[in-house]
Amino acid sequence: MSITVEEKNRLIKEYATKEGDTGSPEVQVAILSSRIATLTEHFKSHKKDNHSRRGLLKLVAQRRKLLDYLKGKDESRYTTLIGRLGLRR
Repeated sequence: MSITVEEKNRLIKEYATKEGDTGSPEVQVAILSSRIATLTEHFKSHKKDNHSRRGLLKLVAQRRKLLDYLKGKDESRYTTLIGRLGLRR
């Protein structure tokens, strides 16, 4: 249910703000979004998997906290990230 190493490395390269960046909010939110999408697909066929659903809710809350932090620090980076990930409509 987790993402592959290749997928994680691709996300790090795509969203990194500088070389070797793995801890910026952009990278963390991108990785969390990928994990959330994977879990969402899992729940389409496993509707009663409530243990994993709790983990999904924790991931969504963690992503929300990171996005709130980024919005408070630098609104332009926040709006760019939201647009790139397609989180808001």
